[in-house]
Amino acid sequence: MSTNTKHAVVTGAGSGIGRAAALALLADGYHVALAGRRPEPLHATAQAAGEGQGRALVVPTDVRSQTEVRGLFARAKQAFGRVDVLFNNAGVGSPAAAFEDLTIEQWRGVIDVNLTGMFLCAQEAFRVMRDQSPRGGRIINNGSLSAYAPRPSSAPYTASKHAITGLTKCIALDGRKHDITCSQLDIGNAVTDLTERMERGVPQANGALLVEPRMEVASVGRSVVHIANLPPDANILFMTLMATKMPFVGRG
Repeated sequence: MSTNTKHAVVTGAGSGIGRAAALALLADGYHVALAGRRPEPLHATAQAAGEGQGRALVVPTDVRSQTEVRGLFARAKQAFGRVDVLFNNAGVGSPAAAFEDLTIEQWRGVIDVNLTGMFLCAQEAFRVMRDQSPRGGRIINNGSLSAYAPRPSSAPYTASKHAITGLTKCIALDGRKHDITCSQLDIGNAVTDLTERMERGVPQANGALLVEPRMEVASVGRSVVHIANLPPDANILFMTLMATKMPFVGRG
């Protein structure tokens, strides 16, 4: 394998933001391991890559399982020889629920994927990047605008994304001696199945129901490629990418 070839792992690659990022990386010439729980959507992503389909490796993976995450990175290393980029994207939302009514199962269901799953993937990528030659690589964590400000009735999701900010900083700091960089991409209202409800109106902090603008998800893919292709001596620690007119900046 040529040392000039670029190699990436994308989790949650079967739909939405993960699919957009995987397709953008494949279009840029990367070999990409596509990870997600269900194989059918991963194969659909690979097929959507067109000419890049031959550079896509489908690896069904549940990020909640340390064994499966280790298997994912072992497959990627075996197929590609190295891992240069992880887009640590797999995550779930939490249904709107009053804080006092949340169950421990609802809490753990989100934290296990959004925080523990992202930790497991980042840690395994870190180990591969540390030990490969030439060493180093780039981890890009999918945060959220919820890493800065919550939506009403969203405690599990918001807590998980605040935690990712701390995880990002720790990886960025601990990775220095191994030439591993870490970034966080905080996204607001990209067009995916998960944000279709924005067009019907979503609750605001003041109790109003408001239709929110969305942006094309391809913009996220381009941003992932931009961060991935930075030289090793430069890093975007945090990037906020949002629909221009969504009600995030200001007071409505």
